[in-house]
Amino acid sequence: MRIGELSRRTDVSVASIKYYLREGLLPPGELSSPNQAQYDDAHVRRLRLIRALVDVGGLTIAGARDVLAAVDDEQVSLYAALGRAQDAVMTRTEPVDDDATARAEKAVAEMVERRGWTTSETNPGWRTAVDVLAALDRHGGERVAGLLDVYAGAMETVAEHEVAAVVDTEQRERSIERVVTGIVLGGALIAALRGMAEQSAAAARYGGGAAPGGGAV
Repeated sequence: MRIGELSRRTDVSVASIKYYLREGLLPPGELSSPNQAQYDDAHVRRLRLIRALVDVGGLTIAGARDVLAAVDDEQVSLYAALGRAQDAVMTRTEPVDDDATARAEKAVAEMVERRGWTTSETNPGWRTAVDVLAALDRHGGERVAGLLDVYAGAMETVAEHEVAAVVDTEQRERSIERVVTGIVLGGALIAALRGMAEQSAAAARYGGGAAPGGGAV
């Protein structure tokens, strides 16, 4: 198919397709003439994956490029691909060297030991957890910080089911795609469900219902 048909089948504009080609997210088509290329179902599938990562998952182009490189590299294991996806999702910040950060680092390390997790300070989530707890400490969010084990327990259950759902040892490429989309889109789904559940909990505790636009009243 030509680029116009690829655009129609995926509902992605020709301009966006050309942009993804230039950025290396979408493999080039097979040249049928100096100015024409042919695309196939693999390009349709890749475009849909790109849009899921960028539009729904909120990845940057650079983040999506790194995640897709893990999908394409047959030497990348499922375990390594999970790390690449986490790196793309997690926002890195320069750590602040203060008492709040020291307390947060201690709290995260103790939680990991307490729960027997096999993880380390190199995991991007570790640094993000420290940054969040430190920020809560600085801004009077002790009650939320006190829910650390509640959050951790919920995520243990989610993680066990997610890992079991995405792995297919007989089809590496499909498994890698499930890993990266599960990390990226699963995070977006968790945030969405959290918002819905918080509205419901607030309505039950304080009264109220769903506003026409979906917000709490």
